[in-house]
Amino acid sequence: MSMRKVRITVVRKVRHADLIAKYENPIEHACDLEEGQVFHVADPWTKPDGLCPSAWSTLQPFVMALAHGARDFYGGWMKNPDSALLSCNDGFRPVSFLVEAVDDLRS
Repeated sequence: MSMRKVRITVVRKVRHADLIAKYENPIEHACDLEEGQVFHVADPWTKPDGLCPSAWSTLQPFVMALAHGARDFYGGWMKNPDSALLSCNDGFRPVSFLVEAVDDLRS
């Protein structure tokens, strides 16, 4: 069985201004990702260019599993059993990603 391709789509960016004001030291710039941005993964061992390392550390185990045929995470969590909705670990500006196994990276 060949590995499946995986598509990662940025579906939402959130900014918790109250938490930033209360807990974060000011920083100039946090994230370059945009909602709707898509990353195509043919090699589940390699972080796609432009995806931050922190997000990749969260997504990569699911990318690897989907690429190798895993599906239906947590027994019916997702409507599409060949997908997972995950967020990076930035508690101030979480970004949510839809990670999906696809047959064709152009779709």
